[in-house]
Amino acid sequence: MVKKMTIPPMELVDRDGEDTQLCAVMDEVNDITVKRAKIPDPTADSVRVKVKWVGICGSDLEVFRGAREPEFISYPTRLGHEVAGIIDKVGENVVGLKEGDQVTLRYVWGAFAEYICCSPFSIKVLPADFPLMEGSLIEVLPGILHAAEIAEISPNKNVLITGQGVSGLVLTQIIHLFSPRNLVVTDLFEEKLELAKKYGATHTYKIPNDHTSTMSVVGNDFPEGFDVVIPCLLEGEGMVDAIDAAAQNGRIVMYGCIGTCHEPVDFFKIHKKRLDIFSTEPKRDIDNRRYFDEGLRLVLDGLVNTKEMITHVIPLKRIKDAFDLRNQHSGDTLHVMIDCENHR
Repeated sequence: MVKKMTIPPMELVDRDGEDTQLCAVMDEVNDITVKRAKIPDPTADSVRVKVKWVGICGSDLEVFRGAREPEFISYPTRLGHEVAGIIDKVGENVVGLKEGDQVTLRYVWGAFAEYICCSPFSIKVLPADFPLMEGSLIEVLPGILHAAEIAEISPNKNVLITGQGVSGLVLTQIIHLFSPRNLVVTDLFEEKLELAKKYGATHTYKIPNDHTSTMSVVGNDFPEGFDVVIPCLLEGEGMVDAIDAAAQNGRIVMYGCIGTCHEPVDFFKIHKKRLDIFSTEPKRDIDNRRYFDEGLRLVLDGLVNTKEMITHVIPLKRIKDAFDLRNQHSGDTLHVMIDCENHR
């Protein structure tokens, strides 16, 4: 059975002390606060990571907004999974990992905290001289690389990415390497589209508002639609738009739009167009690790930039302010990073 994202247990306490830490808990929609918890000890088969940086992902934002269904999440809960930190304790059965290793994590949720324990499967060691802040976004690369591969992109295909948030901009950098005929991206903000041009988009289009259909903006230039559509928006309604934008015999890869869809989906249109629709998380653990390796290599080789999108750094104690900022629609707010070590 393929591994799934887990939230490591954490015991909340009503006291300070050397054996306690700060951690963020979301008690209900729009309510995230900092509490105290015991510093966990790793089991014999796990390690403890002193968390340094955690980015606020779009999936965190959906939970904050209350846009995920109960079968996905229930409150109270803990958020945070784009993690970079340093191993500070290693279980006695763990081989290869050691104290002091700089690491990024994957498939661990609940990391808005000072310490977290996880299994070696979730860990990718970073070079000692790699800027740790830039390591947290490596977490998104396995899913993005898998999405790019199953999209079956070739130089004769037109590709559309809807949305240029943090993951969308990383996705644009990766898809560019697959050499499509045209790489078309859309977003609500010119600032993000300018970055997308730098990252390899051949065409960029500003969408007037959330309710505007993509084809009403790009249809004059691409009247037949797109061979590959990769929605990179949050809530599920974007899939309706993706279906409209897909060409005959096209392929939709759901990197985004995995939240609840409240709009009707025309399954006859899917049938009539002969569309293929794919989810993006790797289905085998070995692939997850392979993409983790490949993603890190692309960053180390300078082909994927995980630095430029960081626009704000906010300490853990002010995490509510950080979520309120990230929840605003703004062209100058991209990647909001939580500093889990700085308590000012």
